[in-house]
Amino acid sequence: ERMKDLLNTEYDAWLKACEEPPVQGIRINPAKLTPQEWEAISPWEICPVIWNPYGYYCEPNSRPAKDIYYYAGLYYVQEPSAMAPAAVLQVQPGDRVLDLCAAPGGKSTELGARLKGEGLLVSNDISASRARALLKNLELAGITNCCVTAEEPGKLAETFGAYFDKILGDAPCSGEGMLRKEPELVKSWLERGPMAYVSLQREILKQAARMLKPGGEMVYSTCTFSPEEDEGAVDWLLEQMPELELAAIAPWEGAASGINGKPVIRLFPHRVRGEGHFI
Repeated sequence: ERMKDLLNTEYDAWLKACEEPPVQGIRINPAKLTPQEWEAISPWEICPVIWNPYGYYCEPNSRPAKDIYYYAGLYYVQEPSAMAPAAVLQVQPGDRVLDLCAAPGGKSTELGARLKGEGLLVSNDISASRARALLKNLELAGITNCCVTAEEPGKLAETFGAYFDKILGDAPCSGEGMLRKEPELVKSWLERGPMAYVSLQREILKQAARMLKPGGEMVYSTCTFSPEEDEGAVDWLLEQMPELELAAIAPWEGAASGINGKPVIRLFPHRVRGEGHFI
């Protein structure tokens, strides 16, 4: 019923897409090779992900996590929709970058590679065990100018202040965009629902904004379709901190705008080859 209200005439197409197999992808590591070099050695047919220059779809049954190129750090196994936030942030060499909810490292490894060894990446996850997995993936990717932390966002804000040029807050969420890929998440959704995450997301956003330099850019993203967790979080932050402004994201083929035409990005599995994301 919630998705009917959100999608209106597109609801049936979305429901049909939910019956399709989930989409798998890899994102190559630009710290180690170029797209052209990967295309010359790829063990699979190449099909690019249009919203990330380093993203490719995997063939069914390709098992990319078992390939030697994976263990060499040449690519990261990543759901294609999840490749969008780091691409939107447009990190440049020399930037000071914070990935606030970083584990297991899919977005951090791209942000770090885009720095090209210049500037600093701080990758944080509040869970110490998840932060260890994050560290392992950053090391595998060959990212040397990084610092891995396992702290509450508020403590980081007290330490850093308005320090970062670019911040990514890929917040914990109800995961509606992952239900096709991980059906067991349905139980968690039924038990907790979208509203269980709203206060946490707002706190993350508030503390992230404290760490943003004047003129800096922050991307907020989730893998859910819930308006309360998506546009609702953005509207709340803009009300709390009027010195911030919402920068429009240029859409790409298949990308939907936000509720009431808000210049954000929504990815739906019936519109793109991916599970779904909000940016």
